[in-house]
Amino acid sequence: MTVSITGIGTYVPDETITGEAIAAESGIPEEVVVEKMGVREKHVCPADGDHATDMSVKAAEEALADAAVDPTDLDVVVYHGSEYKDHVVWSAAAAITDRLGATNAYATESYTLCAGAPIALRQVTAQLKTEPIDTALLVAASREEDLVDYGNEDSSFMFNFGSGASALVVEAADDGEESGEAADGASFDGRARSTVHASAAETDGSFADDVVMPAGGSKRPPSEETVREGLHTLDVPDPDGMKERLGPVSLPAYLSVADTALERSGFDRDDLDFVALTHMKRSFHERVLDELGLDPASDGYYLDEYGHVQSVDQALALEHGVETGRLEPGDLVCLLAAGTGYTWSATVLRWQG
Repeated sequence: MTVSITGIGTYVPDETITGEAIAAESGIPEEVVVEKMGVREKHVCPADGDHATDMSVKAAEEALADAAVDPTDLDVVVYHGSEYKDHVVWSAAAAITDRLGATNAYATESYTLCAGAPIALRQVTAQLKTEPIDTALLVAASREEDLVDYGNEDSSFMFNFGSGASALVVEAADDGEESGEAADGASFDGRARSTVHASAAETDGSFADDVVMPAGGSKRPPSEETVREGLHTLDVPDPDGMKERLGPVSLPAYLSVADTALERSGFDRDDLDFVALTHMKRSFHERVLDELGLDPASDGYYLDEYGHVQSVDQALALEHGVETGRLEPGDLVCLLAAGTGYTWSATVLRWQG
């Protein structure tokens, strides 16, 4: 069984906020916001539009067109974006499925926060290989920028949060029914954008309470008091403690999941050509690629015109890797991500074009 990505789509809102404006609002020097945090600008949503499902549908329509797949051919639609969406305790996946006209698909959701893209791809690949289905759509959206308080210095590492959406059409084919080049993704009537190989993930749950929105859940339901106290934005209760504990484990964890995914795929670091990495501060982005034996200037794409768009980052990096000539047919790619909680994840692809 060969599983390939056959379509990719992304969407970002028209409105942007610059690093200069973030600096002015937060009181953090512009040089720190632009150069250290890596935010020249990012896209933000209007209050009355571009909700998670709106953005997901737009990205999905682009991906379906790219794959030449009709919505009625979809067997499953998986939403792996933000838990902050149009409504609370609600299925964005079901709404997206209906709006697309995917009448033969069932809808489900997968949450791993910013580590979601490699894991959602891992999950749907396993489904396609084991179930009698052959076409899936992965969709993600984030507008967590709404939850950022630029006056809260404790949560400053989240000032890079931007808005947008991504979608991937993922298809499976029995190798016996395909050409002899199926394993390299040259099947699917030439529609394959990449072949999906193996994945890896690991979690350190000791970070589970380090990033929270204090109110809105069952522990502290919303009330006039919680709104008045500003408890419906993201907060980091102990920023110094989190930084002290995360520093020693983050890079080893990134490298561990990348190495494991590569090994499970039959490769190692020397085979790697491109990494689509979660947006983070520029120096750490460069360090991760350097540790993997890659050149940050040519073997990845730094999303400083988008910021961090949760599990949308990987699709944005792939698209811009192609546009800039950094990602070429035949390249071995690693989708590499991390999300608060803390989970690190990786999935290996062979890029086809």
